[in-house]
Amino acid sequence: MKILSIIPARGGSKGIPLKNLKIINGKHLLDYSIEASLNSKWINKTIVSTDDDKILKRAIEKGAEVIKRPKALSTDSASIESAIVHCLKHLKRKERYTPDLVVLLQNTSPLRTVRHIDEAISLFLRYKYDSMLSAYSSHYFIWKKRNNEITPINYNPKKRPNRQQFNNQFIENGAIYITKYEAFKKSKCRISGKIGIYEMPSELSVDIDTKEDLVKAEHIMKKIL
Repeated sequence: MKILSIIPARGGSKGIPLKNLKIINGKHLLDYSIEASLNSKWINKTIVSTDDDKILKRAIEKGAEVIKRPKALSTDSASIESAIVHCLKHLKRKERYTPDLVVLLQNTSPLRTVRHIDEAISLFLRYKYDSMLSAYSSHYFIWKKRNNEITPINYNPKKRPNRQQFNNQFIENGAIYITKYEAFKKSKCRISGKIGIYEMPSELSVDIDTKEDLVKAEHIMKKIL
C-alpha cells in the first residue's frame, strides 16, 4: 500500500515569523513532523510542501522529499486542500505516483508522535474509513455570539448535564488527517465519506500559533516526552 504523508510548511506566518524553523526543546519545529513521518511503519513517502527556501533546505537535511509550493498557494487565505492538490498533481506528473492514502501532518503539532500516527493509520485501515481526523474529548459548554446576544450550541441550559453525562463530543486538534486518495479526489476535502476519529490526550493537542504556544509545548515536552 502506498501511503503518502504531506507536511505543509509555508514560510509566512503573522503570529510567529518563520514559525516552522523556530527552535523548540532543541529542535526546529519542522523536525518533529518530519521525524515522526519518516519513522512510521506505515508511511513510505514523506513530502514537505513549502514556498520557503530555508524550510526546503532543512526538510532535505532531515531526509524528507520536498515540493516547492507556489506563493499563490502559500497565503493566509490559501486552503490546505489546495496544497494537497498541488502535491498530488506534481507527483502524478513528475513521478507517475498516485498514493492509496494521504496522511496530512500539520507542522504545528509537535507533540504528535510516530506512535500516534501509526495507531491512527492502523485504526483507519481496521475500520475501513474513507477519512479520519485526530481530536480530544471535550466537556465544554459552547456558546455563539450574534448581535450582542449569545445562544448555546451544544446543550440546553434548562437541562444542564453533569460532566459525566457530557460524553462523545470532541475538538479537532489538527495533528493528523488521513484520507483515501479516491475519497479526496472526489470531494477535494481532507474529510469526507465514512469518517473516523483518532482520540488524543488534550495535553498533547497543542497547536502552535503564538509564542505562548511554543513555550507551553516545550514545557510539556520536557515534562512527559
